[in-house]
Amino acid sequence: MPKTRRCHYPNCHKIVKQPDHYCQLHYEHEAEYLAKRQRWARSHDKQYVHHYNTVTRNRTNDKRMQYNFYRTKQWSRLRRIVLERDHYLCAYCQVQGKLTPARTVDHIVPIEFSPNDKANVSNLAIICGSCHRLKTDWEQSYYGTGQGKRVQHVHAIHDVQAIVVLMNGEN
Repeated sequence: MPKTRRCHYPNCHKIVKQPDHYCQLHYEHEAEYLAKRQRWARSHDKQYVHHYNTVTRNRTNDKRMQYNFYRTKQWSRLRRIVLERDHYLCAYCQVQGKLTPARTVDHIVPIEFSPNDKANVSNLAIICGSCHRLKTDWEQSYYGTGQGKRVQHVHAIHDVQAIVVLMNGEN
């Protein structure tokens, strides 16, 4: 029996045989759909992804070593410990009186600024997506972290509550 799928036309539920994507009634959209898929595939080919991961993302050896740390067993173990310790709740939201579930473990003081604290459990906290974006922007301006930036000589801030105040721009 041949494989089948539903017609890709909105609200059309007719069954078509693969490799077609549209039924006989909407078949004129097939060529446009295939062209769109080819354009997408060309812009998302393996060479592009490989170039991004090996050249653009890891421009320096420091960055390469930093990203490689997140692929180690040590990081997996540390991450699990912190997630269980903080009950999968964003530490930065908790300071603001909110309970937000999260699964991302973040370094309170970035690795680029303090490489010796990368495996220190007390330097790790759970963070949600919105807080992570705010904190990353704040880190880049305060510590000078990020691609192509110079790390500044400032005092490290280890207190989550102080970071929340600073990253939200409160006085």
